[in-house]
Amino acid sequence: MTLSLSRFSRFSVFAMALVYTALTFGVATAPSPAMAKSGPYYTVTLAQPADDNRAVASGVAWSCKGTTCVANKGPSRPLRICRGLAREFGEIVSFTAKGEQLAADKLAKCNGK
Repeated sequence: MTLSLSRFSRFSVFAMALVYTALTFGVATAPSPAMAKSGPYYTVTLAQPADDNRAVASGVAWSCKGTTCVANKGPSRPLRICRGLAREFGEIVSFTAKGEQLAADKLAKCNGK
C-alpha cells in the first residue's frame, strides 16, 4: 500500500500553506491601531518658535508648530532626548514624556544651566 497524494492534493496542500504563511506574515507586520491612537510620547514647549516644522534630534523625529514640538518615543532617557532637542532648537520651557513633566532641576540640566 502506497501513501502518496494525487497531484491535485499536493497542489492544494501547497496552496493552503502559502495562504497561511501570507496571512500570518500580514498580521505580524500590520501596524497596531492602539499605537496610532495613543498620541505623541514627548511634548515640548520651546522658548522661541521653531524655524523648521520637522527635525531630527537625539535620534527622534520631531514635528513642530510654533513653540510646541511633539515626537514618538526615542531610544534614550528623557533627559538625554531633551538635551539633544535643546542643542537643535535652543532653550526648552517644558518637557513632557509619557504625560510626566520633567522636574525643574532636570530641565535646567537639559538647557545647560
